[in-house]
Amino acid sequence: MNIIDIIEKKKISRELTKQEIEFFINGYTDGSIADYQAAALIMAICINGMTQNEILNLTLAMANSGETLDLSEISDNIVDKHSTGGVGDKITLILSPIIAALGVPVAKMSGRGLGITGGTADKLQSIPGYNTEISIDDFKRNVKDIGISLISQTLNLAPADKKIYALRDSIGCTNSIPLIASSIMSKKIAAGASNIVLDVTCGSGAFMKDRKEAEKLAKMMNLIGEWAHRTTISIITNMDEPLGHAVGNSLEVVESINFLKGDMPEDVKEVVFTMGSYMLKLAGKGNDLKQNREKIQAVIDSGEAFEKFRELVIRQGGDVSFIDNPEKFEKAPIIVPVVSRREGYVQSLNAEVVGKAGVELGVGRKKKEDSIDPRLGFIFVKKTGDYVDDNEVLAYVHAPDAERAEEAVNRILEAYDISSLKQIKKNNILEVLY
Repeated sequence: MNIIDIIEKKKISRELTKQEIEFFINGYTDGSIADYQAAALIMAICINGMTQNEILNLTLAMANSGETLDLSEISDNIVDKHSTGGVGDKITLILSPIIAALGVPVAKMSGRGLGITGGTADKLQSIPGYNTEISIDDFKRNVKDIGISLISQTLNLAPADKKIYALRDSIGCTNSIPLIASSIMSKKIAAGASNIVLDVTCGSGAFMKDRKEAEKLAKMMNLIGEWAHRTTISIITNMDEPLGHAVGNSLEVVESINFLKGDMPEDVKEVVFTMGSYMLKLAGKGNDLKQNREKIQAVIDSGEAFEKFRELVIRQGGDVSFIDNPEKFEKAPIIVPVVSRREGYVQSLNAEVVGKAGVELGVGRKKKEDSIDPRLGFIFVKKTGDYVDDNEVLAYVHAPDAERAEEAVNRILEAYDISSLKQIKKNNILEVLY
């Protein structure tokens, strides 16, 4: 068996065996298969797809490429939440401490930014000192002691996925259902949670641009969860425009802090409360979704959710003074307004255009080796349905220099569609699939 034959086989759309998939995963993990060979196979998969058996075997091979965690000693009801990615998606930062404050352990392994979508690990690392790469023992100890730990993929947990994840970003293979489903579910299986709630984003700023593709992805991940004996719920959410007001790593952390203190943008609130209600249900904390929403509101109002976030940051080495005083986060060198050139109603704010503008600005990565500047990004003042006057501020660009600030302003103006027609805001929750 060799990698060239496997590439040739998938190139002509033939089904790979379990042994061939395991050969590829093991070889790429140990370095005997080169990046360029892996890239060829990943591209063939992206173009030709995979059968259900192939996807399951790929998922399990990646999950078993390193250590898998058994968290049953901590709790039988650990709930994990994962998003397929979006622009301005800071839900994990907000929802995890809320759920942990309500007595449900949260053990979360998050990825870095991929394409135009942001990564929770990158956002957490914008908090000075926060360590996303703690040991497995410390990860489990944190969940046991304080009910929560948020980390990046370690070398020991699903290492094959970590390499493939970065490779996909650099070769334009981010929007493949087999690769997305296997990537997400391999992390979930390896991290040991018994219950999983998936945020399957849909729209211009998501990998799945239309509802049918999002449903396919959701159903595939639910099926993998069933095969792996994990209770899985997929919630399809709208990602046609950025989520919340902030896009950019430290800017989104600040927005998350403000949310936990009660300043809750409506679109973010709807996603947080809906996903949180189902997480509580899976954990056996209440079958009434309305009552679960009330519990979430109460734990925010009491300050317990914010205190849980502080506790997490302290536990993982972060400087909690930045959480107590978000003004301490370093600002971008250049902050300029994006000003409307006409009056009317915002018909749409294209999340894909915003995401691409962010990558060019330095918010995201073009290559897997790229570093990102946590200070950079956008703050949106006007979103879909809002009325704007001529020369009114639509957004602010946080840029590294004047030249890139000007380029970003022009791109953000292109993202806005403004006309005289009154526009109704779209629903944030599109569908729930069990």
